[in-house]
Amino acid sequence: MANASSIDDLTPEGVNVTRAPRSGAVGRVLLAALKTRRGKIGATLALIVLAIAFLGPLVPGPSPTAFAAPSFSKPGVPGAGLLGTDVLGRSVLARVLNGGHTLILLALASTALAVGLGALLGVFAAYRRGFLEGLLMRGVDVVLAIPQLVFVLLLMSVIGPKWWLLVLAVGLAQAPQTARVMHAAAQSVCERDFVQAVAVWGEPPRMVIRRHVLPNLTTPLMVEAGLRLSYSIILIAGLSFLGLGTQPPAPDWGVMVNENRLGLTSNPWGVLAPAIVLAVLAVGTNTFADAVARANLGEMRGEETVIAAAVTRENE
Repeated sequence: MANASSIDDLTPEGVNVTRAPRSGAVGRVLLAALKTRRGKIGATLALIVLAIAFLGPLVPGPSPTAFAAPSFSKPGVPGAGLLGTDVLGRSVLARVLNGGHTLILLALASTALAVGLGALLGVFAAYRRGFLEGLLMRGVDVVLAIPQLVFVLLLMSVIGPKWWLLVLAVGLAQAPQTARVMHAAAQSVCERDFVQAVAVWGEPPRMVIRRHVLPNLTTPLMVEAGLRLSYSIILIAGLSFLGLGTQPPAPDWGVMVNENRLGLTSNPWGVLAPAIVLAVLAVGTNTFADAVARANLGEMRGEETVIAAAVTRENE
């Protein structure tokens, strides 16, 4: 009996084998997540901040690096703009509108590296098992024992604030978490009959993983990517705050919090504005990832109900 979201392959021996789910399963989960209140809120919050980051530089206004008014001028002072000025008299609004795209692009690259590397390690270890599984996962445990920020600072302090090193450091720091999650998710998939069958036929492990295991892990991978993205954003902003990310005078939300913290009582918008957009983006991505996880759980329960009903009818 084929799974409701599966296709059947006829083997040379004449045995029907259930394989990977249809590609439409991912779309169904995303649509189901967007239909929930949690998913709508998360997607809306994330899209608002993404619009600010990528459309903000197109908004006409003063240069984010040009002098606009005296330092820490409050909103309403001539030339200060809607959010006042920062420590060097630059427009806070202009710097907020121009300070997010680089951070988000670095976070996306770091997330891709973390999820790709972590999923590869976790799924490969779950499939091969034995000594190799223990070796890989114990190595993951060793990296997990090191705090992420300490690990990234250690790598960054060796060469300096380079964008490629920032992506590499943040990606490597988060890959162990993804490896742990994907290893746990892949173990049940690797135990299924159709995976065991194609392995017995002699199909190479890389093909088994690519064609039969990974397609069944798409939704958990999406959820993990959403979580890693929010953590990458906060971590990269924190590194910019410490002076290891985007370098002044280039606008950056993390740099803005560091530069303007001394003038918090004079013009709090220099700190509050970038902190708010960072918080909204983190909350939005986490909320939407949670909605996807809940939608996937509902999808799995629905499939189990369909299969159970079909088996019951056959037995009757």
